[in-house]
Amino acid sequence: MKMSDIALPAGIQSQIGRNSQQLAESLADAVADMIEARLKVAPRASLAVSGGSTPVPFFRALATKALDWKRVDVLLVDERWVDEESPDSNTRLVRENLLQAGASDARYFALKQPGNSPSKVLGAVERALEQLTLPLDVLILGMGNDGHTASLFPDAPELPRALAIDNPSRVVAMTPVSQPQERITLTLRVLSAARETVLYLRGEDKLETLAAALSEPDQVAAMPVRAFLKPGLKLFWSP
Repeated sequence: MKMSDIALPAGIQSQIGRNSQQLAESLADAVADMIEARLKVAPRASLAVSGGSTPVPFFRALATKALDWKRVDVLLVDERWVDEESPDSNTRLVRENLLQAGASDARYFALKQPGNSPSKVLGAVERALEQLTLPLDVLILGMGNDGHTASLFPDAPELPRALAIDNPSRVVAMTPVSQPQERITLTLRVLSAARETVLYLRGEDKLETLAAALSEPDQVAAMPVRAFLKPGLKLFWSP
């Protein structure tokens, strides 16, 4: 499947990279421009990113940008409930690849707080996010082949609460059956209000998942990424 095979809804912009490195550099340029534009009109700018292997080259490229990083807030859209020393920790991934060079001056908001289970420390996580100004300025999402994004998994019992726009919480603890660890995620209310949203994908398999998501856009619970496939989205993809 090729990107040209997919009929994107009106208002969704797409950018195709020749390869993953070229796409990562293009995305880093675009995100740096978004942050810089926000800093011209606001005292701070926020950047919410996704974990996993796909964003690593993007993180490394963005870290080299000459931004006023001391005025930038960085956080993850979700986190596995593991210690930061674990190779599965998204916080570790962000610290080792994004919060480097000048970007080490950014203010990082950790979703992982002390405690054996996210459900037991949601209050502490909410308090840790109190200084974060909403709405988010720049949101970078990924997508799994089951149609999840952030930790909005179709098989998580907590998904209805996480998707509820009237849920006042910033975060929800998630226990998807398909995943080995408990997780915590920003809620749809927080994520969907971002000023700029990017869906960052790599591989032909992700195009097949995207095509499936676009085929029944109203069935959000079955593929939560559908909540973001709307005008204003910026889609970045490479083979």
